[in-house]
Amino acid sequence: MSETKLGRTRADIASMIRVNQAGEYGAAQIYKGQLAVMGDHAPQSSEIHHMAEQEQRHLDAFDQMIAERGVRPTALQPFWKIAGYALGATTAAMGPRAAMACTAAVETEIDQHYREQLDALETESEPELTRMIAEFREEELEHKATAIASGAEDTPGYPVLSAAIRLGCRFAIGLSKRI
Repeated sequence: MSETKLGRTRADIASMIRVNQAGEYGAAQIYKGQLAVMGDHAPQSSEIHHMAEQEQRHLDAFDQMIAERGVRPTALQPFWKIAGYALGATTAAMGPRAAMACTAAVETEIDQHYREQLDALETESEPELTRMIAEFREEELEHKATAIASGAEDTPGYPVLSAAIRLGCRFAIGLSKRI
């Protein structure tokens, strides 16, 4: 790939990979926090385990891509580890529906983020990255649907909780693209 192609640069692609790896890392931490509080026998814990396994697979794929392409991971990873785990544990402590509300909010932002990346990649020769993002986006949408079906929107204060989590996601995405 040339350094510049239709307004995109290698740095833009590296930024996509970096932020996606950071996001999948954060998602894995959210589920670890939720499962630490909820355990294996709480309502929705089997769904959370399934989503956590998928997030780990996404993270492993982006970890591999970072290594293969020599992309610098975000320097904020230690912060995202704590923040993701704390968000997961806190929402799980609020109850299973709040844990699902967290998933619905996060996946709403990830859907938009991945959709924007796919739009940007339409003019690129990045078939592996495009395929990964498209596949992972579909799984993230499944997570959101599972969360909604599990009562996410019935969480007391759902609009406020969802808005706060979504704002945090947008903030994390913006920082992880650059730092």
